[in-house]
Amino acid sequence: MLNGLWLSFFLVATLAAVMRWIGGDPGVWAAMVESLFAMAKLSVEVMVLLFGTLTLWLGLLRIAEKAGLIDLLARLLGPLFARLMPEVPRGHPALGLISMNFAANGLGLDNAATPIGLKAMKALQAINPLPHTASNAQILFLVLNSSSLTLLPVSIFMYRVQQGAADPTLVFLPILLATSASTLAGLLAVALMQRLRLWDPVVLAYLLPSALLLGAFMALLASLSATALAQLSSLLGNLSLFGLILLFLLVGWWRKVAVYESFIEGAQEGFNVARDLLPYLVAMLCAVGVLRASGALDLGLQGIRWLVEGAGWDTRFIEALPTALIKPFSGSGARAMLIETMQTFGVDSFPALLAATVQGSTETTFYVLAVYFGAVGIQRVRHAVGCALFADLAGILAAITVCYWFFG
Repeated sequence: MLNGLWLSFFLVATLAAVMRWIGGDPGVWAAMVESLFAMAKLSVEVMVLLFGTLTLWLGLLRIAEKAGLIDLLARLLGPLFARLMPEVPRGHPALGLISMNFAANGLGLDNAATPIGLKAMKALQAINPLPHTASNAQILFLVLNSSSLTLLPVSIFMYRVQQGAADPTLVFLPILLATSASTLAGLLAVALMQRLRLWDPVVLAYLLPSALLLGAFMALLASLSATALAQLSSLLGNLSLFGLILLFLLVGWWRKVAVYESFIEGAQEGFNVARDLLPYLVAMLCAVGVLRASGALDLGLQGIRWLVEGAGWDTRFIEALPTALIKPFSGSGARAMLIETMQTFGVDSFPALLAATVQGSTETTFYVLAVYFGAVGIQRVRHAVGCALFADLAGILAAITVCYWFFG
């Protein structure tokens, strides 16, 4: 899928450039070549920050693992997943792995979450009675995984830092609200298809307090001005980020974990992960740069803008749509679109803030489904795609609504 998507960027860009050339704009070819080198340079600049950030967070996560924090979370969430996945035996290793995967995703550590998620999928496959058909438990896991419940979007903060944002955590609350809507939509869609008993007392004991807390929090936010919302988002984002780091270190010290050595061990893994990402980032950023330089992207957005203007709606959200449209297909492509939007409109512009919120509240649905199901040989995915795309749509619509609420 990524092969076709990446090639299509260049083919569409070439077609658009030919049309502009015929229309009397020979400079389009120079602009496209220049964008290739500019995006290659930008990729290296982004990677410099990636090296530091991934090294930092995978080092801290290793401390949390050795301190037992991830296992504790797995035990806390185990009863919930036991009800949502009744075909999985109580105490099965898959439940702990699923909880650990969601914990890593919630912390925004995508690269740490993927290996754990693949282990969870293989554990579920071991008890799957139809090896080539996705089980209910596998579908629920994949849909919730692809709905991207992110409590601490570290990677989004990182990209905003790299692009010079004065306050990288400004999008913390918008992402939290949008990702909650995405995950809730995914859960409800799967529950409807699988007839899950969401009214089970244990399930309600987990979900109702969370829903009430979120509702009360949103009621509080509704009473605040746009300036106060931005300030609160910044404060909570920074406090949560530093508080989590302090929690990892203190619990690790209390559990007699060699925190420094553990950090170095995890950091070495982070360094390797960041290094391996560079070719993918160069490939996607260059493809996106050529697409925009050719005018193809602007032409498509103009068509959408014409429809939106005809309906009498505000059109500022349209500039962030490239990130939203590409995210289900490619994380690196959407990341490239996000960075390119920040470069074009400014890191704290409305399109850039909305693109960052969309990036943090949606997932690479087709990529996740292909990798996770492909790893265990699943060929018939049943209702997984439809439920995952419904969650993505909910996340995108929620992101647009929340950003107009927060940023005007």
